[in-house]
Amino acid sequence: MTQTIINTQDAPAAIGPYVQARQVGPFLYTSGQIPLDPKTGEMVQGIEAQTEQALSNLLAILKAAGFDKHHVVKTTVFIKDMNQFAAINGVYERFFDDHKPARSCVEVARLPKDALVEVEAVAYGG
Repeated sequence: MTQTIINTQDAPAAIGPYVQARQVGPFLYTSGQIPLDPKTGEMVQGIEAQTEQALSNLLAILKAAGFDKHHVVKTTVFIKDMNQFAAINGVYERFFDDHKPARSCVEVARLPKDALVEVEAVAYGG
């Protein structure tokens, strides 16, 4: 099966030994996206802004592979503080609108660069 590495300058570059995404057949697997502004490399501030930026970075990767948010079948959301779930969920719901992928949401002790949120996705384009 053909595998293609997806890379775009419209999302932050990988900060470790991984790729932004890998397409395997009709599936796209993204790496977790944290809220770094790809133009400045700086972390945006505030939980809602961080969630918006992480999802914007995810969308840039989807687009680079010829996908859009309606192709997303599963997301995993990692959050620093479950008390911020409502704020994160509000931004997430606006982002996906009437499309509702399967989702897991997990509180974690720490995220890269001390981000408050990280989002990864699996998309299907078949």
